[in-house]
Amino acid sequence: MNRIKDYEKLKFDIDRWLKDYYYFHGISAFVVGVSGGIDSAVVSTLCAETELPTYVLTMPLHSKDSNTELSEAHAYGLVEKYSNVKLVNVDLTRTYDTLMTWIDDTFTGNQLANANTKSRLRMVTLYQVAGSVRGIVVGTGNKVEDYGIGFYTKYGDGGVDIAPIADLYKTEVRELGVHLGVSPNIINAKPTDGLWDDGRSDEDQIGATYSELEEAMENGTGKAIDILEKFNTQNKHKMEPIPTFKLEKV
Repeated sequence: MNRIKDYEKLKFDIDRWLKDYYYFHGISAFVVGVSGGIDSAVVSTLCAETELPTYVLTMPLHSKDSNTELSEAHAYGLVEKYSNVKLVNVDLTRTYDTLMTWIDDTFTGNQLANANTKSRLRMVTLYQVAGSVRGIVVGTGNKVEDYGIGFYTKYGDGGVDIAPIADLYKTEVRELGVHLGVSPNIINAKPTDGLWDDGRSDEDQIGATYSELEEAMENGTGKAIDILEKFNTQNKHKMEPIPTFKLEKV
């Protein structure tokens, strides 16, 4: 799904949006975690392009070598190209392993829970850096993940301050990445959240491609409609405001 006719204009519009937010709220830096995937590569590049202070974090955590190599190559490339970018590398493997040893085995056998804990450790790290430099955490979720199927960790990669690409489909993010000069190795890599020991891809977890999900979201057609509805229903608790008990008015 590609609704964008002019990617240079899109780049300009997001750049202006980021700068407006930065100056209006009086913040001091953008903080972005990079994973080796297209979404974080595009967001970190967009932040770098603003020429405003940007901290790019690589946070390996039992990560596949290929993901680590892609994220580090992208991050170092940004540092070389943009003088406003600083790289912070935090290996969270020992932190995660230590946490798991202190939790009773009764609560460490669920692989989905473990994957979400990895994501939340990364969120904590991003906010530690952001809080230290009076910055904000910039989200890397796209439209399908954030508003279609809720494919993110609540208080993990879903814990962000602003979301510059959350109204763009994955196909559009990829095309924007091409326009921004993101490495073809990242653009062509199979999407994965990097949270599973077996290296499963996003499509393995979802059961549909992003293109199929985009068609279902945009047109209400295609073979992924049932999958979209299933994930949307079960993940509503992530995408809607937290339910709050209201006192009756006297």
